[in-house]
Amino acid sequence: MQITRSAVSLNVDDVLASAEFVKKHFGFTEDMAADGFVSLSRRDAGFNLIFLRTGLASFKPESMKGRRADGLLVAFVVDDVDREYARLRAEGAPIVTPIETEAWGERYFQVQDPNGVILQLVQWVDPPQA
Repeated sequence: MQITRSAVSLNVDDVLASAEFVKKHFGFTEDMAADGFVSLSRRDAGFNLIFLRTGLASFKPESMKGRRADGLLVAFVVDDVDREYARLRAEGAPIVTPIETEAWGERYFQVQDPNGVILQLVQWVDPPQA
């Protein structure tokens, strides 16, 4: 098998709100869109981020049609998480988890888009001293 592209598709109630949020705050661009669908990308992300309107008639499998993208994290590893934290705070992005560093060296914070999707920015650092 050879994988040529990757994507993450998330069911949300307001496709345009989520799309505009990641375009404004994360620099994604729109590749294609239709009623209830938008596909976004960044050259350096390695995957497309797709938003589908909850309940879209063409969604498969049928058993998942009404589900939403809650309880899910979309994580981006960045070079300078503190700089991104300051930038997103200045832009007014809703930060739901302030910046912190885990014992294993994961320094991160989380923002929430208008549909409740959590986006996490991570930088791997030396673990804090005990």
